Amino acid sequence: MKQFTFLSLVLITGSSLLALTPPPVRPKPMKLVKVWETDTTLRTPESVLYDGHNTLYVANIDGKPDALDGSGFISKVSLDGKIENLRWTSGLNAPKGMGLYKNKLYVTDVYRLICINTENGQAEKTWDAVGKDGFLNDVTVAKDGTVYVSDNRNDKIYRLKDGKWEVFLDGEQLNKPNGVLAVGKDKLLIGSTKIGALQSVDLATKTLTKLADGMAATDGIVPEGKGNYFVSDWNGQLFHVNADGTKEQLLDTRAEKINSADIDYVAKKKLLVVPTFYRNSLIAYRVE
Repeated sequence: MKQFTFLSLVLITGSSLLALTPPPVRPKPMKLVKVWETDTTLRTPESVLYDGHNTLYVANIDGKPDALDGSGFISKVSLDGKIENLRWTSGLNAPKGMGLYKNKLYVTDVYRLICINTENGQAEKTWDAVGKDGFLNDVTVAKDGTVYVSDNRNDKIYRLKDGKWEVFLDGEQLNKPNGVLAVGKDKLLIGSTKIGALQSVDLATKTLTKLADGMAATDGIVPEGKGNYFVSDWNGQLFHVNADGTKEQLLDTRAEKINSADIDYVAKKKLLVVPTFYRNSLIAYRVE
């Protein structure tokens, strides 16, 4: 009888201890809180780029995305959403992606890449796409100054390194690359719009690895930190992609027909800035 009582006590005590064990803590879901929106004097803003100080550069297509009409321009916007210089530099066609290195702003302009001096807004040099019907889209610059550019229609990635302009990658495996982001010395991230995926390229072997998918027309890719990224779907979605490839949807404005094109993230203010394309504005959200 005593043995039964003792065993019962052990079983009951063990059960109680198990019951008191707290469940694992799940990370709090991210959310976006709208902070500001510019006025609508922008004209089909496709891309926004933070200069690391107090300015956002905005690429305005102002027409058809492939028109050679000379109506495109770059604007300067403050971090509180004020348009400081609407036509800081003009005479472009349909500017899209941008990348910054020192005082050089690299901008795609349909069939060419343009280097603009940020001190005076003047174009210094251009590089043309190889072959006909080039449709250069996004730009990223590695820490050593190497520039990578996507050709969305022709499944190509260009590279400008040490003054040499060349096709670095090409082929159907790129699946219509739009957004590009250089990560460290050995990796390039690509947003493949055809399959709605974020892919990683090993720069040494040129091997592609799919990190996440299910994101429709992937557009902008920006780092959030610790190997995590924000990714936009041009149709109006924003995603947070974790280092392990899991993702969560942060925003969906498709029903309102508000696009989310080539985004940027101002880490010091936790601001995610979104060009709305046809809505002709930038919208900034605080990441919480």
